[in-house]
Amino acid sequence: MTTYVISGAGRGIGLELTRQLQDRGDTVIALCRRADQALADTGADVIEGIDLTSDASMRELRERLGDTPVDVLVNNAGVLTRENLDSLDFDAIRRQFEVNTLGPLRLTATLLGNLESGSRVAIVTSRMGSIADNGSGGYYGYRASKAAVNAVGMSLARDLADRGIAVALLHPGMVATDMTGGNGIPPSQAAAGLIQRIDALDLDSTGTWWHANGDVLPW
Repeated sequence: MTTYVISGAGRGIGLELTRQLQDRGDTVIALCRRADQALADTGADVIEGIDLTSDASMRELRERLGDTPVDVLVNNAGVLTRENLDSLDFDAIRRQFEVNTLGPLRLTATLLGNLESGSRVAIVTSRMGSIADNGSGGYYGYRASKAAVNAVGMSLARDLADRGIAVALLHPGMVATDMTGGNGIPPSQAAAGLIQRIDALDLDSTGTWWHANGDVLPW
C-alpha cells in the first residue's frame, strides 16, 4: 500500500487524484484549506486548514503527521489570476508566487523527514510556465510563478537524488476546473494521466517535465 500526501485536494484535479488513488487501494492524506462532503466521501485522511503560505501551518502539519512515512508527495495546490500588461495587479502576482512557487518548496521542505529512499515528489505545474512555448504573452503572475516552480523542481531533483528521492514536474493539460472556467478535459482524465506519470517516476527520469499524456515539454 502506497501512502500519498496531496495538497489542494479539496477540488478539481486534487480531488480527482484523491478519489482515483483511494479507489485503487492506496492511502491518501488529503490537504486542503476547507473540506467538503465530496472529499470526505473519498475515504481519504483529510487534514484541513492547511495554508501553504504559512510557516505556522506547516509546523502544525509536521506535528500532525509525526513520523508517518510518505511514499509520494503531490504538490498540486495552485492559483491563477489573469493579468495583462494593461491590468497589472502586483498583489495578485505576489500571491501566485507564494502559492504556486514557494508553496511546493515549503511543503516539500516540511515533509523531508517523512520522505525516504524510494519516495517520489510530484509538482503539478503548467505548460504556461514554458518560456519556449509562450506564444501569446499575458498571465504575468501565473506564467512567471510556474516557470519559477519548474526551476524549484529541477533543484529539488538534483538535491534529493542522493537521498534516493525522484522528482517530476507534471502538466495536467487544459483541465475543466474552476481555475479554467470549466474549459478543458475532465479532471478524471487529467488525474489518470498524472497517476501514470507518477507511477513511472524513478531516479532515471527525475527532473523531467512531463505532459500528463507522456510528452516531454520544452523549458
